[in-house]
Order: sequence, then structure tokens, then C-alpha cells
Amino acid sequence: MKEISVSGQKRATTGKKAAKELRKEGLVPCNLYGEKKGENGLPEALSFAIPATQLRKVVYSPDVYVVNLSIDGEAHKAVMKELQFHPTTDAVLHIDFYEVSETKPITIGIPVKLTGHAQGVRDGGRLSQAVRQLNVTAPYKQIPEVLEIDVTELKLGKAIKVAELNFEGLEIATPAQVVVCSVKATRASRSAAAAGEDAAE
Repeated sequence: MKEISVSGQKRATTGKKAAKELRKEGLVPCNLYGEKKGENGLPEALSFAIPATQLRKVVYSPDVYVVNLSIDGEAHKAVMKELQFHPTTDAVLHIDFYEVSETKPITIGIPVKLTGHAQGVRDGGRLSQAVRQLNVTAPYKQIPEVLEIDVTELKLGKAIKVAELNFEGLEIATPAQVVVCSVKATRASRSAAAAGEDAAE
């Protein structure tokens, strides 16, 4: 996985009013969740803020990053778990980060890249990609930047489901029945099939 470094500062106050003031200053309110738990047993958040300009590359990108956070000089490695965007401006309103270590597995969505030229496309069909990401579980250092899926043998009218996939060192967390991609018939492929049947007769 790619890495990026950003720095921020701890938030003295939390709540909607404080968050609104931070955004006016060009800062994005954030929380970091890790191993630390509160008295109720739930994960305890470290509240901080990061300049919005530092987050553009990691937020508005199809790539998935491990974020090296420096919060008032304190170092943390984390991944983004939840983002909130403004409904009309697309500006980032809030980010939840989850702290990672080299040994503890995390579950995260990784982009899917289809490789090869499907047999069904050569026969006149159209390749359709149903999902752009798959959720995988592993220590972050074992997680690749993309998941490559070879579609060369995929025939007309057939699909590749999650159950058929296997990536070394990764556990796939997306449900097994989910269709990743398929080759759908087109008017041209149906005409070619009909012509072939006529010729056979």
C-alpha cells in the first residue's frame, strides 16, 4: 500500500459548533481510533484536526493509503475508515482514522483491476465490471495497491464471482456470491451466434 504523511493538532473542544469553527479555518475535524478503550469498553477516540490542503491527495484519489499521522509531534500509522462529505460542495466534513500495526490484520477496500482480453469480448460480447473494490483482511504491509484479476478465459454470458478468487496472504471479506465482472451478450454477438447455428444446420 502507498503511504502519505500528514500533520495535525489535537482538538481542545469537540461538538458541532467547534467543528464548524475548525472548517472555517480550513481544517478538517478528525478522530483516531486504536487499541485504547474507555471505561465503557468502547474504542476511545483521539480528536484532532488536519489542514484540508494536506488531505486532498489521499481523499480525492482511487488509491488507498496508509497515513503517517503526526499529531502534535506524536506519530501514528492509520488508514481512513469513514469520510463525511458536504452534500453539495463535496468538501470533507469529517474523517475517522483507524490505527494500524505491522502485525494486526485490518479490513479495507482495495481497487480491482481487470487484466487480459476476455474470450467473450473476442466473441463479440461486452465486459462489464460490477464492483470497483473488494474488501480484504490482512496486516497492512501484506495488502497490495490493487487486486489484479485475469479475465482472459471469461466466456460470453459468464461471470467471475468473489468465491472463485484467491489472493496470496489475503482473506477476502466481500461476500462470496458477489459478481465482480461478467461478459454480456451484445446485438453483434447474438447475430454471430445465430449465423453460426444456421451454418451448422
